[in-house]
Amino acid sequence: MDSMSTETAYVDTVGVGPWAGDWPDDARYDPELLRLGDRRNVADRYRYWSVPAIRADLAGRAHPFHVAIENWAHDLNIGSVVRTANAFNTAGVHIVGRRRWNRRGAMVTDAYLDVVHHPDAGHLLQWAAGEDLPVLGVDNLPGAVPLETYEVPRRCVMLFGQEGPGLSEQARTACRDVLSIAQFGSTRSINAAAAAAIAMHAWIRRHAPAIPRD
Repeated sequence: MDSMSTETAYVDTVGVGPWAGDWPDDARYDPELLRLGDRRNVADRYRYWSVPAIRADLAGRAHPFHVAIENWAHDLNIGSVVRTANAFNTAGVHIVGRRRWNRRGAMVTDAYLDVVHHPDAGHLLQWAAGEDLPVLGVDNLPGAVPLETYEVPRRCVMLFGQEGPGLSEQARTACRDVLSIAQFGSTRSINAAAAAAIAMHAWIRRHAPAIPRD
């Protein structure tokens, strides 16, 4: 079997084919997906559901923390941050800086949650203050508080700097606290998307440790 055939066979095993039997009488189901099958990268409980139905269900049980990432140089990690935010069902993702970002890494997950733009950290801070949400930076800076021992609040915004320079000066001054992730190797920093995933999972371990429902 050539590589193209192997890829096609793999795609055909993902998800489900056309609905068998009488169609469900449920507005959440998408007629086209019922007819053609659902090969999307979604959890099994959302098979055949329309995008608006999935989005509404996630919003109704979203975790009360937000993530924000700076985007001054078209950071390619933003898509991965959005995808992870969807996996942990955060209340929203905030892009600080440039409005345009590369959606490829998001794997279409940006369709299922709110992605909000802020022109700078000051605007993010103003929004967060209006929602009574503390802004916590995540960056390995001198004087940063170890994430491993920090009491991450249930309601908060986690702010990440872009790959390379990390948090901007404006962002650092806007944060209530800056948290660092323990490292034991030779590198001075870890990938921005990886740092975001670690920090989000730290929130999950503290506030949502139960295994999610199917």
